[in-house]
Amino acid sequence: MSKPQVPLRVGILGVGAIGRTLAIALDRGRPGAVLVGIADQDHAVAEQFAASLTHAVPILSIDELVRQCDLVVEAASQAALPEIVPKAIANRKDLLVLSAGGLLGHDEWFLQAAEGGCRIHVPSGAIAGLDGLKSARAGRLDLVTLTSRKPIAALRGAKYVAEQGIDLEKFKDDTVIFEGSPEEACRNFPATSNVAASLRLAVGPEANVRVRVVAAPSGKENVHEITAEGEFGRLRVVIENVPSATNPRTSALAALSALATLDGITNVFHIGT
Repeated sequence: MSKPQVPLRVGILGVGAIGRTLAIALDRGRPGAVLVGIADQDHAVAEQFAASLTHAVPILSIDELVRQCDLVVEAASQAALPEIVPKAIANRKDLLVLSAGGLLGHDEWFLQAAEGGCRIHVPSGAIAGLDGLKSARAGRLDLVTLTSRKPIAALRGAKYVAEQGIDLEKFKDDTVIFEGSPEEACRNFPATSNVAASLRLAVGPEANVRVRVVAAPSGKENVHEITAEGEFGRLRVVIENVPSATNPRTSALAALSALATLDGITNVFHIGT
């Protein structure tokens, strides 16, 4: 007789739109996983959210969260990664990272994780097509282009918009406000550039990846268009994302992607590249 599967103990850092979606799903019951704690820089917000769950979930410090779980879910921000990633790796805990932009430029974390026997999972987030791009990378991949069309509400308060003094309200038509590499996109749009980071991580540092951010004054959805060319042929994927009900900068698909990634970790069956 086979032994019963021990549930994966999950701890969530950050109770924003994505963290809440994951926590609620685990609270309702998810095969092979159980929520053992949450953490957030705003303790009062975490307490209020925890009170809304059916099952009692403790609010923990980051150190205690790492100790209590098998999988640390980062659903906070890129700024949280320099603290949570090293602590998780030092405690030999796996990570599910939502703020993928914060991983760029930290090759040492991947080396440390490999040495410690840890795994770092990055969901596909608000895009599709990463499976095809990873396959294409096995051959010659000439160019990958990401064009992100964002509603004005999703760009308000963006670091780049403020630094460049861009008046978003003056735009009447779709306007390109940024062009550059994924690394530059992540530095300039830290709250909304995880798609660009995921592309970079999927195809590697040597690939030619270009990113464009378009302000769409009449847009209601976060639209990402990915094109790629190489010896495999050509790829084009367009995703029209419905924004999260609680945060216009976050696409609903990003939260669902995190949930699907969690299911993939606990499932013995795997499909896709």
